[in-house]
Amino acid sequence: MAGTPWIIDTWVNLLRPVSDAQRAAGENVFGLYSQLDAVREGTDPRALVAEMDGSDVAVGGLCSVDLEWTAAVMADHPGRFFGIVSPHPTAIMPCLRTIERAVRDYGFKAVKIEPFLWGKPPTDPMYYPIYAKCVELDVTFTTQIGHTGPLFPSEVGRPIHLDQVALDFPELRIVGGHIGWPWTDEAIAVAWKHQNVWIDTSAHIPKHFPPTFTHFMKTFGQEKCLFASDWPLLPIARPLGQLPEYCDLPAEVRKKFLRENATRAF
Repeated sequence: MAGTPWIIDTWVNLLRPVSDAQRAAGENVFGLYSQLDAVREGTDPRALVAEMDGSDVAVGGLCSVDLEWTAAVMADHPGRFFGIVSPHPTAIMPCLRTIERAVRDYGFKAVKIEPFLWGKPPTDPMYYPIYAKCVELDVTFTTQIGHTGPLFPSEVGRPIHLDQVALDFPELRIVGGHIGWPWTDEAIAVAWKHQNVWIDTSAHIPKHFPPTFTHFMKTFGQEKCLFASDWPLLPIARPLGQLPEYCDLPAEVRKKFLRENATRAF
C-alpha cells in the first residue's frame, strides 16, 4: 500500500506500561484484540510512525494521558501528528489549565474525555467547563461512544447524550469514536442532525461495520465519517486493507473518509 502519505488517522495512542493494580480493566479489551503486549509493555512511537509510513498515513491524532510525552513525540516527528490532550475532568481548574497549556504551548488540536472512566455521561455539568474551553480555544472535543471494551459500565457511552451537548454548545466540534456500536443508529442520528458532530471508526474493522453505518458513509453521511484505527488496538493496515472489499467507497467518498472530513473536524 505504501506510496505518498495522504491519509489522516484521527486516533492513535501512546501507552506507558501499567502496574499490575491498574492493568485488569484495560487487559480485557487489549486481550480481545490480541494486543496484550501493548498494555503490559507500552508502545514505541517509532513503531507507530513505521506503521503510518507503511499505510500511506500522513498524519495521526496522537493521544496520551502524558502531555509532555505526547508533545515530545510530536516535536520529534514534525508534521506527522496533531495533539489530543486527555486531562482528568474531576479537578476542573487543573483540567482547564492543562488544556490551555496543551493548546497554547504545544499546538494541540483536540481534547479527549472518555466518560466511562468517570462514571458520568457527557451531559453531566462536570464536563461543561471543558466544552466551553474547547470553544474558546477553537479545538475539537473527542469522546468514546458505544459500549466499553474495558470493564466499565457502558451506559454513559450512549451516543444520544451528545445530542444535548451539541444543542448546548452549537459552536463545539464533536467527534464520537468507535462508531457508537451497538447504538450505531443513535450515532448516525446525532451526526446527521448536528453540523458539528462526526463519527470515527476507531477500533472497528470494515468487515464488522453495521450495514446502516456503511450506507451512511457512502450516502447522506459521507461528510460525517472519519477514519481512525485506535492504534495499537488495531494495526493501522488492517482496517485500511479491508475498505475496498467491505465498503467499496467511490473515489470521492474515500477521499472524504480518509482525509478531507478530518481536516474539517479538527
